[in-house]
Amino acid sequence: MKKNIFRIALLATAIMTTFALTSCDNNDTMEMPSTEKTITFENVVTPKDFVQSGSFQGTGAPIITPGQSVSIKFSAGKAQSLMFATMYGASQDWFFASQQPGIKLFDNNGNAITGDVSSQVLLWDNGTKDNTSGQVESKPIAQVPGVNASQLMKLNLAFDDVSSEFTLTITNTSGGTANATPFSPGVWAVSNYNGSQLLNSAPFFTPNAMSNPEITDIAQMGNISKMTTKLNANTGIMTGLSPALVVVYNGDKNPIYELGQSDAGKGLKEIAQMGNVTQLQNSLKSLPNIKGVYIAGNTPVAPGSKVMTKFQSSPGDKIAYVTMFGFSNDWFYANEQSIDANTKGDLTSKTALFDSGTGIDQYPGAGNHQALFGGTPQAESKVISKVGNQFPNPSVQNVLKVTIN
Repeated sequence: MKKNIFRIALLATAIMTTFALTSCDNNDTMEMPSTEKTITFENVVTPKDFVQSGSFQGTGAPIITPGQSVSIKFSAGKAQSLMFATMYGASQDWFFASQQPGIKLFDNNGNAITGDVSSQVLLWDNGTKDNTSGQVESKPIAQVPGVNASQLMKLNLAFDDVSSEFTLTITNTSGGTANATPFSPGVWAVSNYNGSQLLNSAPFFTPNAMSNPEITDIAQMGNISKMTTKLNANTGIMTGLSPALVVVYNGDKNPIYELGQSDAGKGLKEIAQMGNVTQLQNSLKSLPNIKGVYIAGNTPVAPGSKVMTKFQSSPGDKIAYVTMFGFSNDWFYANEQSIDANTKGDLTSKTALFDSGTGIDQYPGAGNHQALFGGTPQAESKVISKVGNQFPNPSVQNVLKVTIN
């Protein structure tokens, strides 16, 4: 009897020991040690005064003679204007241009202005040469009195709503008037808009102030070289970024997007079009392989600003992230390559710019259907792809820096 009791006691001890060892092993598997890191998203874009600029001249010969026309194509949103300048050729130092910041392109309801806008052109005296003798003088830029510029130059605007592209046709109508004149080659520009104001509200010149070398060369000689050089140096696409969504997950498939596939309707579209992370955040939280979803920032990330968030990860976890290219219709930055969540350092080289395929593209920072201008992208249905070279976009490293510490 005693032997049986002893055997039962040994068996019970063995079972308890086995259970204890098994429980310990399972606990080790389920509770892998986690670490906390910080991921940072920094907007490193260098803002330029102008989103687009260019020049124009006559056909055949550079000058635009009476009866001739030239056309300019450019993109703009409802907060933007077009500035241009060309010499009144039969003068010492006069030039055509509009009031600052340029020709008004949209009415107060946000509708594009089309048709005859000749009333917006004015004739200016550069103040650097006497109008009769041609002797050097030093006066501020002022409107030329007694000359109606709109009788000498006709301006006509056409607009393509899908592309948000305007066509301005300039016609020399001075022939047969008392002020018949050729127009010189000219320059034009559209100022960048940051969501609240134009970066340059007085392009080219300031009325009632002294002139500058660039506009002086145009007004006196019809030479646009200096102004073109200045515009080229100060023209470029810029953008804000949205708050960034970060997800820690297991598995081989990036849960945010899949290249070559249509948007899955889980919230990527809302980030790519409006910078709204809420829907994708909630969708990801319901997936079984998601370890954590984090949001960096709660407002748009302007150039020179950064946002960050802490996150938890364990060995074997991966990390993915997404943030909107703010001045677009439906673009987003995301990691192109799979990233170990325990990686540290600069991840920018693993990042690419993607098109979600949910909205028709317009010129970045100059598209009236972009969220930047309070618009809604016109719907399209294409697969997710990398953004190509249709527009002169800055490289990823010149816009975004992603680091984990």
